[in-house]
Amino acid sequence: MAPRVLVSDELSETAVQIFRDRGVDVDFQPKLGKDKEKLAEIIGNYDGLAIRSATKATEKLIAAATNLKVIGRAGIGVDNVDIPAASRRGIIVMNTPFGNSITTAEHAIALIFAVARQLPAADLSTQAGKWEKSKFMGVEITGKTLGVIGAGNIGGIVCKKAIGLGMHVLAYDPFLSAERAQEMGVTKVELDELLAQADFITLHVPMTDKTRGILGKDNIAKTKPGVRIINCARGGLVDEAALAEAIKSGHVAGAGFDVFEVEPATESPLFGLPNVVCTPHLGASTTEAQENVALQVAEQMSDYLIKGAVSNAINMPSITAEEAPLLKPFIRLADVLGAFVGQVTESAIKEIEILYDGATASMNTRALTSAALAGLIRSQVSDVNMVSAPVMIKEKGIILSEVKRDKSGVFDGYIKLTVTTDTQTRSIAGTVFSDGKPRFIQIKNINLDADVGHHMVYITNTDVPGMIGFIGTTLGDAGVNIANFQLGRDKSGGDAIALLYVDGAVSDQALDKLRANPAVRSVKPLVFNVD
Repeated sequence: MAPRVLVSDELSETAVQIFRDRGVDVDFQPKLGKDKEKLAEIIGNYDGLAIRSATKATEKLIAAATNLKVIGRAGIGVDNVDIPAASRRGIIVMNTPFGNSITTAEHAIALIFAVARQLPAADLSTQAGKWEKSKFMGVEITGKTLGVIGAGNIGGIVCKKAIGLGMHVLAYDPFLSAERAQEMGVTKVELDELLAQADFITLHVPMTDKTRGILGKDNIAKTKPGVRIINCARGGLVDEAALAEAIKSGHVAGAGFDVFEVEPATESPLFGLPNVVCTPHLGASTTEAQENVALQVAEQMSDYLIKGAVSNAINMPSITAEEAPLLKPFIRLADVLGAFVGQVTESAIKEIEILYDGATASMNTRALTSAALAGLIRSQVSDVNMVSAPVMIKEKGIILSEVKRDKSGVFDGYIKLTVTTDTQTRSIAGTVFSDGKPRFIQIKNINLDADVGHHMVYITNTDVPGMIGFIGTTLGDAGVNIANFQLGRDKSGGDAIALLYVDGAVSDQALDKLRANPAVRSVKPLVFNVD
C-alpha cells in the first residue's frame, strides 16, 4: 500500500504532483490546517503531514497521529511543531533550510541599502509633496566594514554579496574554520573585534541559549559609534529596548529589522524611531522561495517514505538516498546488537559506549547509534524507533559515548556495544558479511561467529564437559530444532557461552530444565526483528 500524506496548508500544485509522481497517495486539503478539530479527527489516517505555518502540530495533534512517520515543514522555521512531542512518538520532523536562503540574504542586503540611504522615510516624504533633499543624507556601502554574526548558509551568501558590493567583511562564527574563511574572502574575528570595527552588523544565527540577546545592552555599547544593525534572522537576538535607547542617544545610526521578539509585531520600542526600517518577516517572502521550499519538502518526504532517505531532519540524523541502501544492513546490525544487550540486561543502565572499528568508523555513525539505542530500549518500550530512542536515553540520564578507530582486526569493519550497570558490564560485537546479514562475532570478549535469527537462546555457564550434549538433548526432547549452535569460552574451565539459533520459541519448561543444570548461570530466550 502506498504511503499517505496529508497537505494541510497551501502548497503549489507542482509540489503536490511530486508526491504523486513518487508513488505517494497525497490528500491536498490546504484549508484544513486552520480547523484543529477536523485535523485531529483525521490525522491518524496518514503517514506524513506536509505544512507551512498555518498548521500547528501540537502535542495534542501528535498524540492523535497514530500512524504518522514524518512531518515536513515547507520553510526553515519549525516553531509551529512540538518537536519534543514528535520525537517521543518517533516522528521525524523535516524542514527546508536552504530553499529561502538566497531570498533571506537578499532581504538583509536590501535593508542595508535602505538604512544606509534612509529610503523608506525619503519615499514617504517625497510622496507627501515635500522635497527634503538635504534631510536624507546617506552613507556609501562601498569601502565600509560589514560584520556578519553567523557565517553559515544564509550568512555565507550575505558575505559573498557584500564582497561584491566592495565591502570589507568580518565574520564571527565559532564553527567557521580559518581555511573556510579564507575561501570565502572574509576575515574571521572574535565578537568583540567585530563589534568595535563594523560599520554595519547583520545577524544570521539560530535562536539558542547562547545566541539569545547576543546584541544586548552591553554588546551594543561595544559597537562602533554610528553603526547600523540589521536582523533578518530571529527575534530576540537583539534587545530591542536597548537598541532603541542606543538609537535615541545617537550611538547607533540606524537599524533594519525583519524579525521581532514578539510576532506579529504590532508594537516595538523600535517603531517610530528615525532611520529604523521594519518589515513584517518578509525574509522568505518571494515567489521563488515559496515555490522552492514547497518542492523541497515534497521531495524530502517522498524520499523518506519511499526510499528511507532522511534529509534536513530536525530530530534525526540525515541519510541520503544514495547512502540508505549501503547503510541499511549496518542499521539492522546496530539494532540487533542493541536488542541483544537490552534483552540480557536486567539492571538499570548507567553508561553506553559504541565502538566503530574500521570501515564502520567512516559511516553515518549518528544513524547507527540511533539504531543501536532503539534496539536497546525496545525490550522495554515496544514502539521506540531511531527518532525517539536518543530522546529517551537523554531523559534517563544515561551517559552515551562513541569511539571511532582504524581497522584493528580481521574484519574490515565492526560495531561493538558495551553497557555498564551498577553490577556488571555487558558487551557484544557484530559485523555484516557479503550476504548483507548481521553476524555476532564477540560476546563478553569471547569470539564466535553466529547467525542472527528471529528466535535465539543465550546461555552462560561454567566450562565443563558434556554441555553441548546436555543442551542439544534438552531442546531436542522439547521438540526444538537448532538451526545454528555457537560456543565460546575465555579459557578451559572458565566462563563459557552458548548462542543457539532455533526454529521457534522455546517453552518455559525447556528453559527451566536448562537452568536446572548446576553449571548453567543464566538462560535467556531472545527475539530479534530480522528478515
